[in-house]
Amino acid sequence: MLASTSVHRKIRNLHKEDLNLSEWCSVKTTIERYKKASSDSSNNGSVAEANTQYYQQEASKLRAQISNLQNHNRNMIGESLGGLTLRELKNLETKVERGISRIRSKKNELLFAEIEYMQKRQEIDLHHNNQYLRAKIAETERAQQQHVSLMPANACDYELVPHQPFDARNYLQVNELHQDNDHFPREDPPSLQLV
Repeated sequence: MLASTSVHRKIRNLHKEDLNLSEWCSVKTTIERYKKASSDSSNNGSVAEANTQYYQQEASKLRAQISNLQNHNRNMIGESLGGLTLRELKNLETKVERGISRIRSKKNELLFAEIEYMQKRQEIDLHHNNQYLRAKIAETERAQQQHVSLMPANACDYELVPHQPFDARNYLQVNELHQDNDHFPREDPPSLQLV
């Protein structure tokens, strides 16, 4: 029994040592994690500072580019020319002339395209009007043919008047003006008497 109790004691002591060892390990790992985290935060701080510097430099470069472009645009419209040299003014003049010629060619291209579009549209409108008028003429001819076919059977009793030449001066047919009035009795106007 003494042997078993001594074994138990030894086991308990080992257990205590294991606990102390495991506690020691956990404290050590905690300290190591703390050191690592604090060094990472200092590294993160330096990375953040580096990023901030980089973005500040990029922002200043972009501001300078914007300023140059604004000055260039002012120069292109003829403003802020006081600081330019003779050579810069000649270069600017050349650029403006090239730009104007490109603008004119594009404008002419658009005008020609618009004229061509209007001509095609006019041709299409004329074609539609022509088709409409042809349809109306065909409809009128059909109506005349139906009218002639609907004439009574004793149509021979009627005399068809041949087409008379047209006098444009008074819009009357010439033959009607020169017709003989034989079938109408002629009366002389009464004479006037003085009383």
